[in-house]
Amino acid sequence: MNKKIEKAFNDQINEELFSYYLYLSMSAWFSTKNFEGFAAWMKAQAKEEMVHAMKFFDHIQERGGTVKLQPIKGPKTEWKSPLEAFQESLKHEKHITGCIEKLVKLSMAENDFASNSMLNWFIDEQVEEEASVGLMVEHMKMVSDSTGALFMMDREAGKRGAAK
Repeated sequence: MNKKIEKAFNDQINEELFSYYLYLSMSAWFSTKNFEGFAAWMKAQAKEEMVHAMKFFDHIQERGGTVKLQPIKGPKTEWKSPLEAFQESLKHEKHITGCIEKLVKLSMAENDFASNSMLNWFIDEQVEEEASVGLMVEHMKMVSDSTGALFMMDREAGKRGAAK
C-alpha cells in the first residue's frame, strides 16, 4: 500500500474513532437530561462511526498496509441545549467531510485507484450525514423553546435509534 495513503488512512481511523467517542458522549449527555430518543439517535450515530473506522481499518489490511492506532482525544461532555449538541454534530460532520475530500485528492494525486474507489462511498455517506444532522438542527430551530415540540422530536428521534 502507498505509504502516504496508509498514513492518511490511519489518521482517518483516528478521526472516525473520535467521532464514535463524540456521539457516545452526546448520547450519555442526552440520557442524563432524560432525552432518551436523542440519546438513542446519537448512539446509532456512534455505531455508524465505528463502521466507518472499520472500513478504513479493513482497507489498509486488505491492501497489505499496517494499521497504526493512535490515542483518541476525549470529547466534550456538556452542552447548553439539544440544539447546541446537534449544531456541534453538524459542525463535526462538515469537518469529517473536509477530511474525506482531502483523502480523495491524495488518492488521485497518488494514482491509488482502489483507495479512490473506496472513498467514493464515503463521499456519498457524508452527504447523507450532513443532511440528516442538518435536518435535526433546522427542526430544533423551528420548535425553539417549545417543550412539547421538543418532546415530540425526542420521541421521533428514538425511532432511528431503535432501527439500528
